[in-house]
Amino acid sequence: MAAEGGHKLPLYPEQIFSWLPLTNSMVMSWLAAGIIIFLCRSAAGKFEMVPKSFQNVAEWIIESLYNFFGGLLGDHLIKKTFWFFGGTFLFVLINNWLGLIPGVGTVGWNTEFVGGGKSFLPFLRGGNADLNMTSAMSVVFMAVWTFWAIQENGVKGFAEHIFAPKGSFSGILKIGMIVIFFLVGILEVISIMIRPVALSFRLFGNIYGGEQTLESLMHLVPKQIAFLPALPFYFVELLVGLIQALVFCLLAAIFLNLICDHGDDHGEEGSH
Repeated sequence: MAAEGGHKLPLYPEQIFSWLPLTNSMVMSWLAAGIIIFLCRSAAGKFEMVPKSFQNVAEWIIESLYNFFGGLLGDHLIKKTFWFFGGTFLFVLINNWLGLIPGVGTVGWNTEFVGGGKSFLPFLRGGNADLNMTSAMSVVFMAVWTFWAIQENGVKGFAEHIFAPKGSFSGILKIGMIVIFFLVGILEVISIMIRPVALSFRLFGNIYGGEQTLESLMHLVPKQIAFLPALPFYFVELLVGLIQALVFCLLAAIFLNLICDHGDDHGEEGSH
């Protein structure tokens, strides 16, 4: 996982084969997606009125996620957005946990550079330890965020939500508040543009840092007992993987709720 003489997880994913544009993090992301598809097909393969075994577990997971995000977004929004938040949570979580499987980042081969020197090329790398993956998810979120925000508010309402003064003013005070809220709106636009950057770097930094820590700990002792120093932190990383999946989707849900929340009448307005 590191160049000769050091034990560091490379900052960037690496192409597995020179003739194929496929990186070691892409393999893990595809595997995570495949697992989700397989589990969904298995749970939905044969519905029963009284759920049994895996169907019961799957329904409990989906219902728990639906209720959790529904409590943040409300009944109106969750119906149209749960596919994104539920799917993203499971994808991030499974990706995080797959990166902790023994062999990920440690199974591969040594490569030699043309000018000399050697480097270890791992066959697998955690999907969310790749900034390209976390950035892609953040960009997708901002795309659907913009669509849902305009759908709920309209183009005019969307602009007013950001730039229009909040409250009733008159006379010179109204002019002053228009200027102030316009300047505040510019700051809000900058804040909106920063959100995908913050989301992607937060997830990437935590997952990459965790894997880097485990990798470093495993090289503090002989190979025969390399797992011992990292073992306590391994279980911590399982919890971190869950928390980071929750935080990513929780922040995304809050960002959406902030632009779409219209108070108590929102559900009635959205139903017309």
